[in-house]
Amino acid sequence: MSERAAPFYCPYCGDEDLRPSEQSHGAWECAACNRAFQLKFLGLLARGLRHTDAGGDQI
Repeated sequence: MSERAAPFYCPYCGDEDLRPSEQSHGAWECAACNRAFQLKFLGLLARGLRHTDAGGDQI
């Protein structure tokens, strides 16, 4: 597993022109919409995923 996971697109505008930010660990900057955001891993769910009768996954 890599030390730093990279997002594929900006969560605000959807553009792919992202660069790591020097502000803090996990911070990214979008050149398209000029926004900065941070990714943070919160942890694993103890119960995991459950399958519903409708065929989808429920958290």
